[in-house]
Amino acid sequence: TMSLFAGIQVAPVDPILGTSLAFNADTSQDKINLGIGAYRTEGGKPFVLECVKKAEEAVLKETGETIYKEYSTIDGPPRLKTLTQKLVFGENCKAIAENRICSVQSLSGTGSLRVAAEFIKTHMKPEAHEIWVSDPTWGNHLTIFKKAGLTVKTYPYYKASTRGFDFEGMLKALKEEATEGAHVLLHACAHNPTGVDPDDGQWEAIANVMKEKKLVPLMDSAYQGYASGSLDQDAKAVRLFAEMGFEMYMCQSFAKNLGLYGERIGMLHVLCKGESEAKAVLS
Repeated sequence: TMSLFAGIQVAPVDPILGTSLAFNADTSQDKINLGIGAYRTEGGKPFVLECVKKAEEAVLKETGETIYKEYSTIDGPPRLKTLTQKLVFGENCKAIAENRICSVQSLSGTGSLRVAAEFIKTHMKPEAHEIWVSDPTWGNHLTIFKKAGLTVKTYPYYKASTRGFDFEGMLKALKEEATEGAHVLLHACAHNPTGVDPDDGQWEAIANVMKEKKLVPLMDSAYQGYASGSLDQDAKAVRLFAEMGFEMYMCQSFAKNLGLYGERIGMLHVLCKGESEAKAVLS
């Protein structure tokens, strides 16, 4: 009899994974893998940060004493929520003090983006199902949002002629083409794949246009501390939107900046207008 799965076709190899497979198969002694952004030693071996080693030693020491392997809450350990909120929004963030941010642990940035997208599709108004992403953006953004049922549109971002940020093009698209109430994906820092970020003044102008058009920020922070070397500098855009009173989504990953690629550690934060809304969103 025919297999239940006879009609399933082999999917094309993921472009990034395919690069790594080709790298592993190459017999050259002079090869360097530029396909995946990951810490490496001079010899090309995976590099574990010293701070990660020390943290794991501390965890191991307390395992069975104050740290156990019990089930966590559905939305993640309370202390993890507080620490990650303060890291990205700042120690003195008013929204944290007012309990206006709800947070859930996720499978790295990819998982937080997917959860946010499905929440938007399930619970938000139809106009919110439109999301604008930069051209170009991280390849998985498009797939994640489309699979969740969102309508994906692009705004100009990289200007080849200057090898820089197309500030005017982005603002024009958001002003003239974006539907009021739509979402806009913003890379918090170290834009992937261009590495080009808006300056402080440009971030303010983007925020003002989004405020005027009632556009909702969905921010992706995968490189905090990685772009400038400062955790605070790389969080300035996030904190600007929070201080301007936006209700917004923040997808936070620790794969890149802490080298925790295989651990899949991430958080999804939703900043709400009030504490009651935050409780409802979390539920």
